[in-house]
Amino acid sequence: TRLFSILYHKTLTVGRVQTPTLKILVDREAKISSFQKEKYHIVQIVAGGMEAASERIGNADDAKVLKAACELAQAVCVSVTREKKTEQPPRLYDLTTLQREANRLYGFTAKQTLDYAQALYEKRLLTYPRTDSKYITSDMEGSTKELITGLCAALPFMQGVKLQADLARICDNSKVTDHHAILPTAEFVKTGFSSLAESEKKLMTLVCAKLLCAVAAPYEYEAVTAVFTCGGYTFTAKGRTTLCEGWREIERLSRAASGEQDEDAEPEAVLPPLAEGQTFDNPAAEISERYTQPPKAFTEDTLLSAMESAGKEDTPEDAERKGLGTTATRAGIIEKLISAGFAERKGKKLIPTKDGYNLVAILPDSLTSPQLTAEWETRLTGIAKGSDSPADFMRGIEE
Repeated sequence: TRLFSILYHKTLTVGRVQTPTLKILVDREAKISSFQKEKYHIVQIVAGGMEAASERIGNADDAKVLKAACELAQAVCVSVTREKKTEQPPRLYDLTTLQREANRLYGFTAKQTLDYAQALYEKRLLTYPRTDSKYITSDMEGSTKELITGLCAALPFMQGVKLQADLARICDNSKVTDHHAILPTAEFVKTGFSSLAESEKKLMTLVCAKLLCAVAAPYEYEAVTAVFTCGGYTFTAKGRTTLCEGWREIERLSRAASGEQDEDAEPEAVLPPLAEGQTFDNPAAEISERYTQPPKAFTEDTLLSAMESAGKEDTPEDAERKGLGTTATRAGIIEKLISAGFAERKGKKLIPTKDGYNLVAILPDSLTSPQLTAEWETRLTGIAKGSDSPADFMRGIEE
């Protein structure tokens, strides 16, 4: 920081976590600004009450020819594949996943989420929030079971929901170091939401629902893919039928209760009964014009995820910390980049500023890459095991 500030006559803060995080933002923004969008066309046929879509077609005239051919032809169902699929319940929250979901659903910044969670912790309604574990220990099973029973009775959206709690999924002593996953407390079951601010209510609802989802049954569904031929082209229709709603029912009810919308949730399409060889005469056809999409700008949700996995492949399995920063420091790093003027918030998006671009441009690769952190964590793990020497490490730093 001193060196670059003196060289460029301006305060330029440089850090082994914040600078590679800024580089992640700058690289993404560069990809977005250099993106050239391309137009393509999709022909959709409507037959038997469902829509099936063609592959991408570059040329508009080809799409028109295909549309005309389909309207005079017969659509034939050539294959129907049904596949049973299971989605296991989610894990409990550690701080980073709580920050990510609160950002995606409510637009809370990572720092706001930490502040609200800290306030709830101080009111004894939430367990310690600065944790990087998504599990509880086996000695907590009894109290957690009581907690779940209390929540089912206390939360309005759980009325009438049958929950057979499976605690084996959330217990793992080997995956809890200093602190277990974030949970509501028995105190919360007693007092409820009554004295809480709106933002704290939202966060509490997320944590309660996550605990109930984590011990609920898996979500099971049948994925159906139907392939049709029409006018010499292939069209595909996809749908799914829910077999057992499982944990998704609790998620749906809790989100409806707090009026939140998950923008990433995809609507489910249900296909009518189909058989191979079934034919549909003169299907309706339409052309939709579409454009290739640039990569999306980072939000705090996606940036926290990128920080968590940055440089992971170069860090040893048993290193104490992986990725950039820790669960407790990532929110502060993002705030620091913003307060130093290297990044800014535009709605939910995080965008590098001109100063941010310039800083990344002048720094050597060794300072903008997560490699440095990975190397240091490797050495520190070696020192902890006695295979590396602290004096050598410090000499390297001084050099």
